[in-house]
Parts: sequence; structure tokens; C-alpha cells
Amino acid sequence: MVENNNQIIVKIHKPSIIEYLFFLLSGILISIPFTIFFEEFANLICITLPLFAAQVCSVAVLTPFIEEFGKAYPLFYRHGETRRSIFTLGLLTGLGFGIAEFCLYVFVYNTPFLIRLPGLFFHAANTSIVAYGIGIKKSLVFFLIAVFLHFSYNFFTMLGTSVWYVVDLFILIYTYVLSYLLYKRTSETIINNIK
Repeated sequence: MVENNNQIIVKIHKPSIIEYLFFLLSGILISIPFTIFFEEFANLICITLPLFAAQVCSVAVLTPFIEEFGKAYPLFYRHGETRRSIFTLGLLTGLGFGIAEFCLYVFVYNTPFLIRLPGLFFHAANTSIVAYGIGIKKSLVFFLIAVFLHFSYNFFTMLGTSVWYVVDLFILIYTYVLSYLLYKRTSETIINNIK
């Protein structure tokens, strides 16, 4: 940023491959510990409820808020980004988060590979939706859209396999398509004062 005769000139920042890698890794190294820490508190809040209500409270209601914020918060500290680059950084952060969660479920909890694969890309698409909101200065609106999609996915997953094949498949496809359509609406327009 350069100040010249009471004008602020912001240079367009083009992320390098190192920065792309940093945001991919931040989804693993920053967002995962953040969400684990706060999900423990969420579990303490929900544990007093009956079993199914406690699971809905924790997994379907609080987890989407925590995870979507945990994945998006590194994006709020960028300056001189274009709408397209912030979208891409969001996609990479979500992908990093998805990779870590995928590995945890597949290699630690022995969840079948194919069951967890869609979630890997779901996190990437959902974080890109939040990033789009950051780029057009409607962060809260797009954050809540991502939370709603995540809530819906988690809630219907809890209802069992037959529901997952119908409803969650629709939610996954809708999220992927929405992310793609929002990407098509991005441009190399610079974002001033990311909020």
C-alpha cells in the first residue's frame, strides 16, 4: 500500500505457488486444531441433552459454525487480493482441511475411502463459498450459506445411509455447482478493505 496525495494505492497481489501451498497447509495446520479445540467446548455444551439431541446439537448445529469459521479466518487478513485469488485461497484452505479430515476418518477411524471422498471436496467448495462472500463484502451472508449447507449435510448424514444417498448427494452436488457458479462470477477486480 502506498499513500500519494491523500490517495491510497493498493497494488494487486498475485499469490505465488508458495502462498497457495501456505493456504493449503493452513487448512491442515491451523484450521484443524482450531476446530478440534472449539468442538470440545461445543460437546460440553451439548452433553447435557438426550443422546440424539446432543448429537444434533454438536455435529449438526455447532460443528458447521466452528468448522466454517475455522477454515475461513485465515482469509480475512489478506490485502490487495482480487476476488478470484481470494476465492482460490479459500478453495485451497478448505481442501487442506478436507485432506486432514479425510485422513483422520479413513486412517484413524477406518471409515471407507469412498464414503469420505466427497467430504474432502465438500470442504473445499464450502470454504470457497465463504471466500466469495469475503470478496464481494458480504461475508456474513455467504458464511451463513456455507453453515446451512454444512448443517444440512451433517444432519442428513446422521439419519442413516439411505438418506445419505438421496439428500446428501443432492447437497454435495448443489454445493459443488454453487462453488463453480460463484467462481465464474469472480474476476481480477481488487478487493479493497476486506471485511
